Amino acid sequence: MTSPKVRLGMLTPSSNTTLEPVTSAMLRDTPDITAHFGRFKVTEIALSDAALKQFDDTEILRAADLLADAKVDAIAWNGTSASWMGLERDERLVARIEAATGIKACTCVLACRELLLKLGTKRIGLVTPYTADVQRRIGERWGASGLAISAERHLGIRDNFAFAEVSEARVEGMIREVHRDGCDSAVILCTNVNAAALAARLEPQLGIPILDSVAVTLWKCLAVAGAAPARIVGWGSLFAVPAS
Repeated sequence: MTSPKVRLGMLTPSSNTTLEPVTSAMLRDTPDITAHFGRFKVTEIALSDAALKQFDDTEILRAADLLADAKVDAIAWNGTSASWMGLERDERLVARIEAATGIKACTCVLACRELLLKLGTKRIGLVTPYTADVQRRIGERWGASGLAISAERHLGIRDNFAFAEVSEARVEGMIREVHRDGCDSAVILCTNVNAAALAARLEPQLGIPILDSVAVTLWKCLAVAGAAPARIVGWGSLFAVPAS
């Protein structure tokens, strides 16, 4: 008998070229689980009014409504904007997606918070491609949510498309730096940075969990859809952590 399909819906920034291929790669050995993507326009990460308006719920809900036509089992906002706009925005967004579509929803940032709390992380090493002002705002927002950043590295980039062009070697160097500065977990916060494959190699060396945003979103979306995250093997220790 053929196993029923599990369909994961992912809401994606329009200029993101990383999360789709990386998510598909992580699902390579689970042919009964497929990922389906909906885009809305995001080209710049900054604190200007124009940049913040890209994340208006209206556009996100329109994309979620289209994903619902694919009869997905869960819808995830696979982006990190609540990190600098306030985690309560994602809490409201989850409720609005569920009310509008009747489909369970989750987000990358709320999943990051859940994982960090489950891991008992007291000192977060934050790695991003963002500008200094965005990075500071993330520290404020995460701190208000009980997530303490003890070390950070950022690249000062605004162009969302350009995030995908940052090399794995550059990201690895940043992870090693926040580890040397002292942290219990390292978080690569950006779903357009190609870093998910680093966790399996670096975790045994550094002795800390490495939480890539794309992997974190998949971890939570699987659980919301009723699939076991532990089925994903070879992409880091986070998939062994039970999700609520």
